[in-house]
Amino acid sequence: MSRWMQYRLKADFNTIGNRYNISDVIARIIFNRGIHNDRDFNMYVNGSMKDLHDPHLLKDSDKAVDILKEKIKAYRRIRIIGDYDIDGICSTYILYKGLITAGAQADYAIPHRINDGYGINIELIDEAVRDGIDTIITCDNGISAYDEIKYAKDNGITVIITDHHQIPVEIVNGEKVFKIPMAHAVINPHLPDCKYPYKELCGAGVAYKLITLLFMSLGLDMTHLEEYAEFAAIATVGDLVELKDENRIIVKYGLKHIVGTKNIGLRALIEICGIDINNLSAYHVGFVFGPCLNASGRLSSATDALEMLLSTDRNESLIKAQSLRNLNEERKELTEQGSNEGLSLVENTDLKNDKVLVVYLPDVHESIAGLIAGRIKEVYYKPTIVLTKGKEGVKGSARSIEGYDIAAELGKCKGLLTKFGGHPMAAGLSLPEENIEMLRKKLNENITLKEEDFIPKIWIDDDSATAYSDMKFISQLEILEPYGVGNSKPFFAARNMLVKMVRMVGRNHNVMHINLEDEYGKQVKGVIFNATQAEMPEIGSTIQVVYYPSLNQYMGNVSIDMIIKEWRRQ
Repeated sequence: MSRWMQYRLKADFNTIGNRYNISDVIARIIFNRGIHNDRDFNMYVNGSMKDLHDPHLLKDSDKAVDILKEKIKAYRRIRIIGDYDIDGICSTYILYKGLITAGAQADYAIPHRINDGYGINIELIDEAVRDGIDTIITCDNGISAYDEIKYAKDNGITVIITDHHQIPVEIVNGEKVFKIPMAHAVINPHLPDCKYPYKELCGAGVAYKLITLLFMSLGLDMTHLEEYAEFAAIATVGDLVELKDENRIIVKYGLKHIVGTKNIGLRALIEICGIDINNLSAYHVGFVFGPCLNASGRLSSATDALEMLLSTDRNESLIKAQSLRNLNEERKELTEQGSNEGLSLVENTDLKNDKVLVVYLPDVHESIAGLIAGRIKEVYYKPTIVLTKGKEGVKGSARSIEGYDIAAELGKCKGLLTKFGGHPMAAGLSLPEENIEMLRKKLNENITLKEEDFIPKIWIDDDSATAYSDMKFISQLEILEPYGVGNSKPFFAARNMLVKMVRMVGRNHNVMHINLEDEYGKQVKGVIFNATQAEMPEIGSTIQVVYYPSLNQYMGNVSIDMIIKEWRRQ
């Protein structure tokens, strides 16, 4: 059971609502998402692609454009080196299509997760030298490749970095010093002297900005950017960066534009996944077709996904799309098996008493360690590290909970690790097998979380919405979409709800239909998914619920349902 927490932020929500022609409750929800000043509020409610920040403000972006124009004019060969996840695939696509359209002699290379590991490496650079490549441009990687970039430059290669990850920091004489690769141009909004006002772009967002500047400088047809925005949107959702500021605009615009996409491969994947393209949402990107793109980099090669997106033949695209979907089904099965093995190991050993779970599953495919860690974390709501046996020692991924900075905690154990990196909620690491138990012991000895920190929270936006949950209000909720990191779906609380009827439905009898009456006599219908008969409240009892109001359309009839996340006896 979760802790129910309610936002208590104060503001004149009636005035704000009138200013933006929205209800005071919608204004409250937006305010709860950290949108407090007029500029941010207007961008949230009315923002369009015209409101995106000036790409010239990205440090070294103009320098990179000048380099690319020079290389294009001189017919120099340019190689894009991307990453094997959805952001890396989309970033590579944007740069490749953009450079080709601009007349560049360009190709691409995406590292293999198992054989190459993350990002640009010495082998890829040597291969570029053998192939006569003049310029390398990275996307979604490169900012931590200090030695590799130096090696490329020493071998006569011009290097442009486009990345969005945090800048590596070293402690020198007790002070933090940023360790920035000495590339010919480094584009990353996190650079300490970068004046770009929004720092949370994904890799494809940075790539999109660079290609926008290149097209502007060359006077090219800017309508090409519409297609590239589709892939910036897909990457923004799939890479789990926050859906605020211009990220939210990119996703709203990109998803709408996908309805009419001219990309044959993308259309094929959406079709193979059984999605109605006219009703595409961020959910479909994050949980239906996006994982198919990611699956290529997990179990095969991300180049498979990129080739599908670049295909101009419908039949070929459908075959490739089906292959990606099959890979994702295999990934799901492997994840399920690995998760069950991990949960069993925790439950049947003294691991279950730990506050930080370090789970060693040597035979699990290393590409799904993070997915399994996430599943185990959801069950126990504890920071979780899943380790597997890799080619060189033990490799793993970590997933954390609110209030526990997993990357910082791993930093305190760096003497036991051969490599690590990440951010507060997720990290990757490698270490010698003999250090696993020492890592487990040290992480648990260092932990300072209190018992209440191990109870997940549900944040409630409003506790009186049953009074105005009508069609108009629910239609206004669409203003808040797309939902995602930093812009969560709103939840409401209702107390003193009398249970009038309850029954289990569905093929597996795991959907609970419940009729409720509030204290003013208003009748509402509720739905609880993934429920069990043992969880059914008694008819005539009084309960409180956390829910999201939704329109249910069936056989031409429209009704209002409470999608209930949790309920408690009053």
